[in-house]
Amino acid sequence: MINNDSNNSVDVMLGEPKKALISMSIPLIVSLLISSLYNLIDAMWVSALGADALAGIGFVTPIFMVLMGIGNGLSAGSASALSKYIGQSNKKKADNASLHVIFISIIISIITTIVLLIFLKKILLIMGAGQTIDFAMDYGELIVTGSIFIILSNSIYGIFRGEGDSSRPMYAMILSAVLNIIIDPIFIYTFGLGVKGAAIATVISAFVVNIFLLYWFYIKNDTYLKPYLKNFRYSKKITIDIIKVGIPTSLQLINNAFFAAVFSALLTFISGTDSVAVYSTGWRVVTIGTTPLLAIGTALVSVIAANYGARNYRNIQIAHRYSMKISIVIAVAVMLLTIVFASQIASLFSYSANSARLSGQLTDFLSWIVLYYPTMAVGVASTYVFQGVGRGITSMFQTIMRETGFTIFFAVLLGVILDFGVWGAWMGIVLGEAVSNNITLLWANLYIKKLISNNV
Repeated sequence: MINNDSNNSVDVMLGEPKKALISMSIPLIVSLLISSLYNLIDAMWVSALGADALAGIGFVTPIFMVLMGIGNGLSAGSASALSKYIGQSNKKKADNASLHVIFISIIISIITTIVLLIFLKKILLIMGAGQTIDFAMDYGELIVTGSIFIILSNSIYGIFRGEGDSSRPMYAMILSAVLNIIIDPIFIYTFGLGVKGAAIATVISAFVVNIFLLYWFYIKNDTYLKPYLKNFRYSKKITIDIIKVGIPTSLQLINNAFFAAVFSALLTFISGTDSVAVYSTGWRVVTIGTTPLLAIGTALVSVIAANYGARNYRNIQIAHRYSMKISIVIAVAVMLLTIVFASQIASLFSYSANSARLSGQLTDFLSWIVLYYPTMAVGVASTYVFQGVGRGITSMFQTIMRETGFTIFFAVLLGVILDFGVWGAWMGIVLGEAVSNNITLLWANLYIKKLISNNV
């Protein structure tokens, strides 16, 4: 028997697009905020070990972003494909696809772990880890070893979101974050493991998430989708539907990690490892600040995919425009709050004698970087439109255009060529985001209008 809550989630996803967007966004905002806390909590505890330790885990941040990117990419591919099948009223295909997601995630996790363990030290040295390499390796090796738990949990979230249920992933992530908060200082300080302790706490927390997700599928047995072996029949078409969004989305998120690595190297060239510590720490705060925008965009993928499958193209336009309106309001509010409380936020990461020297730079970074939030509000919503309709390559190109293209260009121009130093690099991010996000907005508007026109 299908659980009523699961039925309700599907009904909401296929119903009025504004209501569906809000209903799915709220749990997603909480979920992604909790997810953002992983690295933030590690940074807060590790900062007492000194600036070098903080910079060390900062150099691993791009690696962690790769793992999250792969999981989130598979999650997007899952949600897009599953919501489309549900919109087509093909539950049997959706059930089959849900197990495809799990198998694909496990295979990709194993390959990723092997490759990263082989090349981890070389990657960190290329990024400029240098004097912090021991800290970076201590943290990075353990994170990579437990990567299957990070990737699998994130991809399974896509199964729940594909059926319109964003609440249960939220519950699992809250539990994981609370556990991480509790055991982080125990492993770092009580057991005297330092940065290794922070990594172990993160891996254990990710493992616990998977236990709870699988519990809902196979023990409580009350989900709408049934990823059971009896429902599995390998399908090349289903695999393609998942990976044609999942792989490009993973690549665009990995590109974000590539950007972080390149940007860290740029900062090392301009100023030194302290500026990397400021950037990697400050970016964790930025990640939390932009979480509501990403949550709304993630919810938009399922709403658009379901309506795309049902050929309700007007609803796609309504959902896209509404998501931008509420995202802009949130972005402006978060931007202003961050500017007002920048010094207080910075103090959370510079409370010890070893990291006190970072306080002023971190305050300046937070005060300037938030200027790009309002443009991100329209860019995220517009990029996620293409994920929802299954055009993952387009979405990937837009992200690469933004990060590796405009943002790095402006950062080098202002920071190096025009010699504005670290401040110029910060403003390069702001200008690059502003230009590329507005291009993406125009692109999405034209595509949706074409869908509606062709359908009429």
